[in-house]
Amino acid sequence: MDHYLIIARSVTYAQRMQRALAGEGVRCQIFRAPRELTELGCAYALRISVPDLIPALSVLHRESFNPVQIFLYQKGLYQEVRA
Repeated sequence: MDHYLIIARSVTYAQRMQRALAGEGVRCQIFRAPRELTELGCAYALRISVPDLIPALSVLHRESFNPVQIFLYQKGLYQEVRA
């Protein structure tokens, strides 16, 4: 299934982002970022559904969270996107 990964610099930052999103009704899952996507050893990712990306980015921007990178997972491949 297609989805977006929002890369956070640490698990704590990812948890804070998840709480902000949950407070606005945006569901996401936290997990360790795939190694092929980031050179940061402790990076974590939030998995966001495709329709939830725009609302999620709006919440994160309003709460002053800055994702490291954003990737679209589609047809078995990750592609970096700009937000």
